[in-house]
Amino acid sequence: MAAPPDTALWDGAALTADWSPDALGEGFEARRLDLLDDDEGEVTATLVRHLPDPTLRPARAVLYVHGWSDYFFQRPLARYWQAQGVAFYALDLRKYGRSLRLHQTPGYVEDLRTYDEEVGAALDVVRAELGSVVRILLMGHSTGGLVLSLWVARHPGVVRGLVLNSPWLELQGSSLVRHLSGPAIARVARFNPKAALPNIDPGYYARTIAAVTGGDWTVDERWRPTPSFPVRAGWLSAVLAGHATVARGLSIDVPVFAAMSARSLISPRWSEEMRTADIVLDTEAIARRAVQLGPVVTTVRVAGGMHDLTLSAHPARERFYAELTRWLVAYGWG
Repeated sequence: MAAPPDTALWDGAALTADWSPDALGEGFEARRLDLLDDDEGEVTATLVRHLPDPTLRPARAVLYVHGWSDYFFQRPLARYWQAQGVAFYALDLRKYGRSLRLHQTPGYVEDLRTYDEEVGAALDVVRAELGSVVRILLMGHSTGGLVLSLWVARHPGVVRGLVLNSPWLELQGSSLVRHLSGPAIARVARFNPKAALPNIDPGYYARTIAAVTGGDWTVDERWRPTPSFPVRAGWLSAVLAGHATVARGLSIDVPVFAAMSARSLISPRWSEEMRTADIVLDTEAIARRAVQLGPVVTTVRVAGGMHDLTLSAHPARERFYAELTRWLVAYGWG
């Protein structure tokens, strides 16, 4: 079981542009990435790293990006990559997690391309530390997987591969749902972009994760609240635009590993079966979209996997890591 984050006295606003101890405690450091101000004021992102072996300089690195209403806290994921001889970095995007400030609307952007700034800044840090020829993979979960898929498509030749953990590539249900709901959401976004849409999060996903309700993990409720942060019209409109771009095909020029649960279980009533399924996204829709990302896409369906495969029960997450290791041998570093 993962130990709780040491966040009682840790304040992301106190971060500087130099590495300092992270909220995750021993073995992790964080630094601030200064970004351009927006209409809400000062904006920063946060780069986290697993402390490297001081006797080694890895030639390979991974940059991880979290999903909606989330932040990086998966210590075992970082340790997995380090065991592969890979330098591990994670990015808390603007207005999420360590990067969220009191004057900001949590998670809010109106265009997913806005994240190009912090992804680029993070990669600059990685190259400065490991050298300009370091081989880099990107890894994204859920909305982070959508963000990075679009980023890689717009930036050919920059990274060596893309790893996706239950990427949000299509709206739940089908593209028909997106076509029907998109215009209405776009109209709201045009006139009141920060309007909060009805919150339909019943807290079931948090229940499958939290140690106090039978899961294996402890998280910081400031950064991963239950229910989740309000979904706002402008943000959802940006996500739907991203889904539409994926649906047209992306032609990503590097190998892609796309893993997801073997099944979804989306229901208004709690069931213990929710601990062994994706209860957030439609994995059938994801699987259909994944093969449109590029010419070389490996899809893996993980039996018993939850929405975040790295947080699933032990057998499912071990299957995820085993399949990822197999893919890395065949395709990972080009």
